[in-house]
Amino acid sequence: MQNELVLLHGWGMNQGVWQVILPELEFIHADTVRCLDLPGYGNSEAWPKPYSLHAAALQLSEQLQPNSTLMGWSLGGLFAVYIAKHWPKKVAKVILVAATPLFAETDDWPGIKDNVLTAFKDQLVTHREKTIERFLAIQAMGSDSARDDIKQLKKLLNEYPAPQESALSVGLDILQHDDLRNTFANCAVPIRGVFGRLDALVPYRAVAKMQALNSDFEYEVIDKASHAPFISHKKEFLSAIKSML
Repeated sequence: MQNELVLLHGWGMNQGVWQVILPELEFIHADTVRCLDLPGYGNSEAWPKPYSLHAAALQLSEQLQPNSTLMGWSLGGLFAVYIAKHWPKKVAKVILVAATPLFAETDDWPGIKDNVLTAFKDQLVTHREKTIERFLAIQAMGSDSARDDIKQLKKLLNEYPAPQESALSVGLDILQHDDLRNTFANCAVPIRGVFGRLDALVPYRAVAKMQALNSDFEYEVIDKASHAPFISHKKEFLSAIKSML
Protein backbone atom coordinates (compact mmCIF):
# COMPACT_ATOMS: atom_id res chain seq x y z
CA MET A 1 0.00 0.00 0.00
CA GLN A 2 1.26 3.49 -0.90
CA ASN A 3 1.58 6.09 1.84
CA GLU A 4 0.98 9.82 1.95
CA LEU A 5 3.94 12.04 1.01
CA VAL A 6 4.17 15.06 3.31
CA LEU A 7 6.43 18.02 2.47
CA LEU A 8 8.02 20.23 5.15
CA HIS A 9 9.64 23.55 4.16
CA GLY A 10 12.68 25.32 5.64
CA TRP A 11 13.37 28.34 7.86
CA GLY A 12 11.73 31.64 6.86
CA MET A 13 9.73 29.89 4.13
CA ASN A 14 6.29 28.30 3.79
CA GLN A 15 4.56 25.58 1.78
CA GLY A 16 4.64 27.86 -1.29
CA VAL A 17 8.21 26.69 -2.07
CA TRP A 18 6.91 23.26 -3.07
CA GLN A 19 4.46 24.55 -5.70
CA VAL A 20 7.20 24.45 -8.32
CA ILE A 21 7.42 20.63 -8.18
CA LEU A 22 4.03 19.67 -6.72
CA PRO A 23 2.41 18.54 -10.02
CA GLU A 24 5.38 16.27 -10.81
CA LEU A 25 5.45 14.81 -7.28
CA GLU A 26 1.73 14.07 -7.51
CA PHE A 27 2.42 12.29 -10.81
CA ILE A 28 5.25 10.06 -9.52
CA HIS A 29 3.64 9.34 -6.13
CA ALA A 30 0.44 7.29 -6.45
CA ASP A 31 -0.98 8.39 -3.10
CA THR A 32 -1.71 11.87 -1.70
CA VAL A 33 0.96 14.58 -1.63
CA ARG A 34 0.41 17.19 1.07
CA CYS A 35 2.37 20.33 2.03
CA LEU A 36 2.37 21.35 5.70
CA ASP A 37 3.44 24.72 7.06
CA LEU A 38 5.71 24.49 10.09
CA PRO A 39 3.97 25.92 13.18
CA GLY A 40 4.02 29.74 13.02
CA TYR A 41 4.68 29.83 9.26
CA GLY A 42 2.35 30.43 6.31
CA ASN A 43 -1.20 29.24 7.00
CA SER A 44 -0.27 27.59 10.32
CA GLU A 45 -1.78 30.19 12.63
CA ALA A 46 -1.50 28.11 15.82
CA TRP A 47 1.94 27.49 17.24
CA PRO A 48 3.13 26.16 20.60
CA LYS A 49 4.05 28.54 23.40
CA PRO A 50 6.82 28.23 24.43
CA TYR A 51 8.01 27.27 20.95
CA SER A 52 10.58 24.45 20.81
CA LEU A 53 11.59 21.72 18.38
CA HIS A 54 9.75 19.12 20.47
CA ALA A 55 6.54 21.14 20.86
CA ALA A 56 6.40 22.14 17.17
CA ALA A 57 7.26 18.58 16.02
CA LEU A 58 4.49 17.19 18.23
CA GLN A 59 2.02 19.63 16.65
CA LEU A 60 3.10 18.49 13.16
CA SER A 61 2.98 14.79 14.09
CA GLU A 62 -0.68 15.16 15.06
CA GLN A 63 -1.45 16.20 11.47
CA LEU A 64 0.12 13.05 9.97
CA GLN A 65 -1.54 9.83 8.91
CA PRO A 66 0.22 6.60 9.98
CA ASN A 67 3.10 5.49 7.72
CA SER A 68 3.61 8.83 6.00
CA THR A 69 6.74 9.57 3.97
CA LEU A 70 8.18 12.83 5.31
CA MET A 71 10.24 14.96 2.94
CA GLY A 72 11.93 17.80 4.83
CA TRP A 73 13.96 20.59 3.27
CA SER A 74 16.62 22.31 5.41
CA LEU A 75 15.07 23.07 8.86
CA GLY A 76 12.12 20.88 7.80
CA GLY A 77 14.57 17.98 7.67
CA LEU A 78 15.35 18.37 11.38
CA PHE A 79 11.62 18.19 12.10
CA ALA A 80 11.27 15.09 9.90
CA VAL A 81 14.08 13.22 11.70
CA TYR A 82 12.75 14.25 15.12
CA ILE A 83 9.19 13.10 14.30
CA ALA A 84 10.43 9.79 12.83
CA LYS A 85 12.40 9.03 16.01
CA HIS A 86 9.71 10.04 18.52
CA TRP A 87 6.50 9.00 16.70
CA PRO A 88 7.72 6.18 14.44
CA LYS A 89 4.23 4.81 13.72
CA LYS A 90 3.49 8.04 11.88
CA VAL A 91 6.55 7.77 9.58
CA ALA A 92 7.45 5.04 7.07
CA LYS A 93 10.39 6.90 5.52
CA VAL A 94 12.25 10.22 5.73
CA ILE A 95 13.73 12.01 2.71
CA LEU A 96 16.08 14.86 3.64
CA VAL A 97 16.54 17.65 1.12
CA ALA A 98 19.70 19.70 1.83
CA ALA A 99 19.30 18.86 5.51
CA THR A 100 21.62 17.46 8.13
CA PRO A 101 21.11 16.37 11.77
CA LEU A 102 23.36 19.26 12.89
CA PHE A 103 23.45 22.56 10.98
CA ALA A 104 25.98 24.39 13.17
CA GLU A 105 29.72 24.00 12.62
CA THR A 106 31.66 22.29 15.42
CA ASP A 107 35.25 21.04 15.74
CA ASP A 108 34.23 17.68 14.28
CA TRP A 109 31.28 18.67 12.06
CA PRO A 110 31.15 20.93 8.97
CA GLY A 111 28.24 23.36 9.04
CA ILE A 112 27.15 26.99 9.33
CA LYS A 113 29.57 29.16 11.31
CA ASP A 114 28.20 30.30 14.65
CA ASN A 115 28.73 34.00 13.88
CA VAL A 116 26.59 33.70 10.70
CA LEU A 117 23.58 32.37 12.64
CA THR A 118 24.12 34.91 15.45
CA ALA A 119 24.21 37.75 12.89
CA PHE A 120 20.95 36.50 11.34
CA LYS A 121 19.35 36.48 14.79
CA ASP A 122 20.49 40.03 15.55
CA GLN A 123 19.29 41.33 12.17
CA LEU A 124 15.97 39.55 12.48
CA VAL A 125 14.94 41.90 15.28
CA THR A 126 15.35 45.04 13.17
CA HIS A 127 15.11 43.95 9.52
CA ARG A 128 12.99 40.82 9.22
CA GLU A 129 12.30 40.98 5.47
CA LYS A 130 15.88 41.91 4.59
CA THR A 131 17.19 39.03 6.75
CA ILE A 132 14.95 36.53 4.95
CA GLU A 133 16.06 37.95 1.58
CA ARG A 134 19.71 37.45 2.56
CA PHE A 135 18.89 33.91 3.61
CA LEU A 136 17.28 33.31 0.20
CA ALA A 137 20.44 34.59 -1.49
CA ILE A 138 22.60 32.15 0.50
CA GLN A 139 20.29 29.29 -0.47
CA ALA A 140 20.74 29.94 -4.18
CA MET A 141 24.49 30.62 -3.93
CA GLY A 142 26.60 28.61 -6.38
CA SER A 143 23.66 27.74 -8.60
CA ASP A 144 23.89 28.72 -12.29
CA SER A 145 20.36 30.12 -12.11
CA ALA A 146 20.70 31.85 -8.70
CA ARG A 147 19.00 35.14 -9.63
CA ASP A 148 16.04 33.42 -11.26
CA ASP A 149 15.80 30.93 -8.38
CA ILE A 150 15.51 33.77 -5.82
CA LYS A 151 12.90 35.57 -7.90
CA GLN A 152 10.85 32.38 -8.20
CA LEU A 153 11.17 31.58 -4.48
CA LYS A 154 10.01 35.08 -3.48
CA LYS A 155 7.00 34.92 -5.78
CA LEU A 156 5.90 31.53 -4.38
CA LEU A 157 6.44 32.56 -0.76
CA ASN A 158 4.49 35.82 -1.10
CA GLU A 159 1.31 33.88 -1.81
CA TYR A 160 1.15 32.95 1.89
CA PRO A 161 1.14 34.95 5.16
CA ALA A 162 4.48 36.15 6.59
CA PRO A 163 5.99 33.95 9.33
CA GLN A 164 5.55 34.78 13.02
CA GLU A 165 8.60 36.41 14.62
CA SER A 166 8.72 33.89 17.46
CA ALA A 167 8.79 31.00 14.96
CA LEU A 168 11.64 32.70 13.04
CA SER A 169 13.65 33.41 16.18
CA VAL A 170 13.29 29.92 17.67
CA GLY A 171 13.91 28.41 14.22
CA LEU A 172 17.36 30.03 14.22
CA ASP A 173 17.93 28.76 17.78
CA ILE A 174 17.11 25.23 16.59
CA LEU A 175 19.53 25.55 13.65
CA GLN A 176 22.21 26.91 15.97
CA HIS A 177 21.86 24.59 18.97
CA ASP A 178 19.88 21.41 18.25
CA ASP A 179 22.10 18.39 17.63
CA LEU A 180 20.16 15.39 16.30
CA ARG A 181 23.17 13.27 15.34
CA ASN A 182 22.36 10.64 17.96
CA THR A 183 18.69 10.67 16.92
CA PHE A 184 19.72 10.29 13.25
CA ALA A 185 22.14 7.46 14.07
CA ASN A 186 19.54 5.48 16.02
CA CYS A 187 16.43 6.10 13.93
CA ALA A 188 14.62 2.86 13.02
CA VAL A 189 12.88 4.54 10.08
CA PRO A 190 14.76 4.47 6.71
CA ILE A 191 16.34 7.85 5.88
CA ARG A 192 17.30 8.99 2.37
CA GLY A 193 18.74 12.31 1.19
CA VAL A 194 19.27 14.62 -1.77
CA PHE A 195 22.03 17.24 -1.56
CA GLY A 196 23.63 19.96 -3.65
CA ARG A 197 27.42 19.74 -3.95
CA LEU A 198 27.68 23.57 -3.94
CA ASP A 199 25.49 24.03 -0.84
CA ALA A 200 26.91 26.74 1.45
CA LEU A 201 24.64 25.79 4.38
CA VAL A 202 25.05 22.00 4.30
CA PRO A 203 28.67 21.42 3.23
CA TYR A 204 29.16 18.34 1.07
CA ARG A 205 31.66 16.98 3.66
CA ALA A 206 28.81 16.63 6.17
CA VAL A 207 27.08 14.06 3.95
CA ALA A 208 29.89 11.48 4.33
CA LYS A 209 29.76 12.03 8.09
CA MET A 210 26.01 11.32 8.02
CA GLN A 211 26.73 8.02 6.24
CA ALA A 212 29.25 7.15 8.99
CA LEU A 213 26.58 7.80 11.65
CA ASN A 214 23.89 5.69 9.97
CA SER A 215 25.05 2.91 7.63
CA ASP A 216 21.50 2.49 6.21
CA PHE A 217 21.45 6.11 5.05
CA GLU A 218 21.37 6.43 1.23
CA TYR A 219 21.68 9.66 -0.70
CA GLU A 220 22.23 11.35 -4.06
CA VAL A 221 24.27 14.50 -4.71
CA ILE A 222 23.42 16.90 -7.54
CA ASP A 223 26.74 18.30 -8.74
CA LYS A 224 25.89 21.90 -9.64
CA ALA A 225 23.03 22.40 -7.20
CA SER A 226 23.12 24.50 -4.04
CA HIS A 227 20.66 24.60 -1.11
CA ALA A 228 17.42 24.48 -3.14
CA PRO A 229 18.00 21.65 -5.67
CA PHE A 230 14.27 21.16 -6.28
CA ILE A 231 14.16 24.66 -7.79
CA SER A 232 17.56 24.99 -9.49
CA HIS A 233 17.82 21.39 -10.79
CA LYS A 234 14.23 20.22 -10.94
CA LYS A 235 14.71 17.34 -13.41
CA GLU A 236 17.67 15.77 -11.56
CA PHE A 237 15.93 16.28 -8.22
CA LEU A 238 12.71 14.57 -9.33
CA SER A 239 14.69 11.69 -10.79
CA ALA A 240 16.42 11.16 -7.42
CA ILE A 241 13.13 11.41 -5.49
CA LYS A 242 11.39 8.96 -7.81
CA SER A 243 13.95 6.25 -7.02
CA MET A 244 13.66 6.96 -3.28
CA LEU A 245 9.86 6.74 -3.26
